Amino acid sequence: MSVMNWIKQQTTNMQTEIGKFRNKDMMEGIVAGCALVSYADGSASSAEKQKMLGFIKQSETLKVFETDDVIKTFEKYIGKFEFDHGIGRGEALAAIVKMKNKPDQAQLLVRVCIAIGSSDGNFDEQERQAVTTICHELGLNPKNFDL
Repeated sequence: MSVMNWIKQQTTNMQTEIGKFRNKDMMEGIVAGCALVSYADGSASSAEKQKMLGFIKQSETLKVFETDDVIKTFEKYIGKFEFDHGIGRGEALAAIVKMKNKPDQAQLLVRVCIAIGSSDGNFDEQERQAVTTICHELGLNPKNFDL
């Protein structure tokens, strides 16, 4: 490998790491929101997990994260719900609320959560209520999302 190629590779690696650092809260918030909505009916379906992974892979700001890291984060939140629903809910909302002062990211989080709730073909009342709670935590009007 030439010196120039090595420098380019190191620059690319650095930019990827900076992107991960800058967007970690966003990834955590979206994954926590997905876990909250997925677990609203008592279990997280594989369709919901696949929909979340698909979004992360397509998102320009989030695709810097390894799939394994996203899955581990999702499983971390689901594990908290399985241990105690109240603890899981509190932990998820704590990650979500970090986007409260970032309206574009907050709205994106809500839209992703709606898509996750609908991914199994049924956006049921518990999932709607979970997304409504997310809206309230973020200072967004649920009616703007047809909730």
